[in-house]
Amino acid sequence: MLTRLMTTAAAVALTAGAALAQDSNLTGTLKIFSDMSNPAPRAVMEDMAARFDAMHPNLTVELTVIDREAYKTQIRNFLSANPPDVANWYAANRMRPYISANLFEDISDLWAEPEIAENLASTKGAMTIDGKQWGVPYTYYQWGVYYREDIYKELGLSEPTNWDEFKANCQAILDSGKKCFTIGTKFLWTAGGWFDYLNMRTNGYDFHMALTNGEVAWTDDRVRQTFANWRELIDMGAFIDNHQSYSWQEALPFMVNGEAAAYLMGNFAVAPLREAGLSTDQLDFYQFPAINPDVALAEDAPTDTFHIPAGAQNKEAAREFLRFVVSADNQTKINAGDALGQLPVNAQSSVDDDEMLNQGFAMLSSNSPGGIAQFFDRDAPAEMASVAMEGFQEFMVFPDNLDDILGRLEQARGRIYK
Repeated sequence: MLTRLMTTAAAVALTAGAALAQDSNLTGTLKIFSDMSNPAPRAVMEDMAARFDAMHPNLTVELTVIDREAYKTQIRNFLSANPPDVANWYAANRMRPYISANLFEDISDLWAEPEIAENLASTKGAMTIDGKQWGVPYTYYQWGVYYREDIYKELGLSEPTNWDEFKANCQAILDSGKKCFTIGTKFLWTAGGWFDYLNMRTNGYDFHMALTNGEVAWTDDRVRQTFANWRELIDMGAFIDNHQSYSWQEALPFMVNGEAAAYLMGNFAVAPLREAGLSTDQLDFYQFPAINPDVALAEDAPTDTFHIPAGAQNKEAAREFLRFVVSADNQTKINAGDALGQLPVNAQSSVDDDEMLNQGFAMLSSNSPGGIAQFFDRDAPAEMASVAMEGFQEFMVFPDNLDDILGRLEQARGRIYK
């Protein structure tokens, strides 16, 4: 079901948007299609549209909000037949089908502007395909290791900075009768997070992207080294037993109850961990440590984006809207805890006074050398992601099956990337 909001400068003049400087250069109508249909994101999107409208009195902003799942099935049709001027989507490989079909506009000129080039540097790789930039990010969130700080203190452990420290911590935790990590692989994608980090730390961001783009054989020795590193943890008994029986939420109690000391997960796990009773003194976060000292530290940070369709009618206004979206002030506002509650992509923005968000913002904003990955099931085509993540889960349960698993993944690569 489509819902349409027509904003006017007069209506917004009754709100804080009236205080914004106005620009009369833009004219006509700016049509925006958005999948931000849940209540909080919808409120953010409507407010952004209204504030931008108030800044441009000769421009009419027309916002159409579409249910998120319906949007996924409709996007190709509306980009082809009756494109808006701006549309929501996702970064990295999820952009590729629409770039290949010439449905997204090349906006590399925006990325050459200092305000964007300097302040969004950490996300440029996620917005780049074939050496060009095809959209701008508006929000993302960190992944990393969330851990029981009280257990680490009890055992005299500190946050690890390299692979040897990581394994030594794990052995101390195991010796205390606890598991190092909780995980629920019932729905497969959590195993994808482990593969992402182990592969990026072993071989680097560029190699990881080449692998997810089908440019590297799964039987390559460098891929095998990633699995060899993973097997070190499996053979230690680092992960909770029977993890294939649990969803990611069902794996949370192992950490809350102190049966496991940490969870490699996205920042969305913090709220349920706190709601389950973990206090500020019990819960902390660290960046997944280095394995290969010769590769920069890349991160998983799934990123939501805005794009200009190639068939847009008001590309001048669309470009100005994208500049507005990524501006430091707007990024601070829309990512606040009472709005999206995630991380701003502009390094000059500020973050709510939340320990985890501040650590994630510092990690990602300073991370442009390492690169920002989107998570395995976004970086790889859907069919490849499905086959691979099945293999990841199988490997965690039956590591001796590695040769068979890699053989199946390589056969799938030959079929899927034709």
